Amino acid sequence: MWARVEGMRTYELGTADEMRTRLNRLVLAGRKTASTGLLAVYAEEAEGVEYPGETLALLDRDGARAALIEVTGVTLTPFGEVTWEHVEAEGEGHASVEEWRAGHRRYWDRLGTPVDDGTVVVCVAFRLIEGSDSYGPDPADPAITDPDTSDPDITGSA
Repeated sequence: MWARVEGMRTYELGTADEMRTRLNRLVLAGRKTASTGLLAVYAEEAEGVEYPGETLALLDRDGARAALIEVTGVTLTPFGEVTWEHVEAEGEGHASVEEWRAGHRRYWDRLGTPVDDGTVVVCVAFRLIEGSDSYGPDPADPAITDPDTSDPDITGSA
């Protein structure tokens, strides 16, 4: 089961390192309004899929609340059918759906969870409700100034 903060379910992007910092900064800068996770992770961790209208605590790399986000849409789809609109909303600067797929495959392979075009993913759209002033975007961060340096993301439990 996923961690709870202030009674809310939590949402984590990427791995709890520099990757999460970069991805959270993209959320706080308003560039990242979507993320993708593996449906199998939800099942493994006995956690329900997010739902529109749900408020989530976005966690930083130390497990503290970095922001509040509201889920605006959820789509379950095969990995090979993720749309350009979703890729664009992830805000990481991918030039094509193919580039996005290749990056996500590498990421999930590194985590020991390879995916194929039929793997069901959870595409979550969200909006920023409130962000931490102390965790604001760093204008010198390459994820803000050069989107091609960002890594793909994944949601998961704490």
